[in-house]
Amino acid sequence: MKAAFYTRYGGPEVLSLGEVAKPEPGDDELLIETRAAEVTKADCEMRRFSFPVKWFWLPLRFAIGLLKPRRNILGGYFSGVVVAVGKDVTRFQPGDAIFGATRLRFGAHGEFLCLPEHYTFEKKPENISFEQAAAVPLGGLNAIHFMRKACLQPGESILINGAGGSIGTFAVQIAKRMGAEVTTVDHGAKIDMLRSIGADHVIDYTREDFTRMDRTYDVIFDMVVGSSYSGCIGRLKAGGRYLMGNPRVLDMLRSIVTPRFSDKQVYFEFAGENQDELRELRQMLETGEILPVVDRVYPLEQIADAHRRVETEARLGIVVVSLA
Repeated sequence: MKAAFYTRYGGPEVLSLGEVAKPEPGDDELLIETRAAEVTKADCEMRRFSFPVKWFWLPLRFAIGLLKPRRNILGGYFSGVVVAVGKDVTRFQPGDAIFGATRLRFGAHGEFLCLPEHYTFEKKPENISFEQAAAVPLGGLNAIHFMRKACLQPGESILINGAGGSIGTFAVQIAKRMGAEVTTVDHGAKIDMLRSIGADHVIDYTREDFTRMDRTYDVIFDMVVGSSYSGCIGRLKAGGRYLMGNPRVLDMLRSIVTPRFSDKQVYFEFAGENQDELRELRQMLETGEILPVVDRVYPLEQIADAHRRVETEARLGIVVVSLA
């Protein structure tokens, strides 16, 4: 089968396109023909083995590969069609169009992948394309997890820092669905896109620092590494909640202390890949309440260009590779 793979850490140039062995499904596995897959920041970070949050560097190096990558095909979020199933599989059958996550198996940047039936999959909504479906699981699952954690009530205000990425674009839509007033922070080039998905207010971080502005919020959802912890806490209303998507060690320690000495709550737990949450996302997609914001779709042959697009932060939404 054709796949994009890498055998050493480095820049986009380490990615190659070639033939690799087609996987065979085990008794509890699905063989999936991949139609599309997201290219994520995590793919780029793993390819070069460089992460903005440093505290998990050593255990991750042992898990992924000390000197070279153990798993050579990246891609954690996909859409595709089931072409064969193991004898113990009951949820799906050949011909089912599905979308979901590969967990730490990765492999979605290849024409076929095998995954256990108990992984997080749902049938693809008929009203969206395979490319759109592949753009859902990463951002959608993280966004719905954190918006539930925020306990947003109708009429409350939320600021989403880093709103123009995979997670942020879904968080904006889900927060609006929950009845919140949404302020977004990102590059000025993304203002029109953010307004188009429901943002009530947009702050261009190249011109203004929201932590120095007078306005306060019931919730701040922060996906930006290196944000000012005290600045964000200072922009919360009484009883406000601060949710960190990419916390530093010091900020995690401070999050334990803050609720003890103030009326603010701080959360930093990491989102899982929950089946019930993916099912809810599918329902919202089917009713048109949310829609993935796809920036560009690249053929697999241009996987290196897709990585470059993600790394430049110029994208207006989610970058996808098509294997159709």
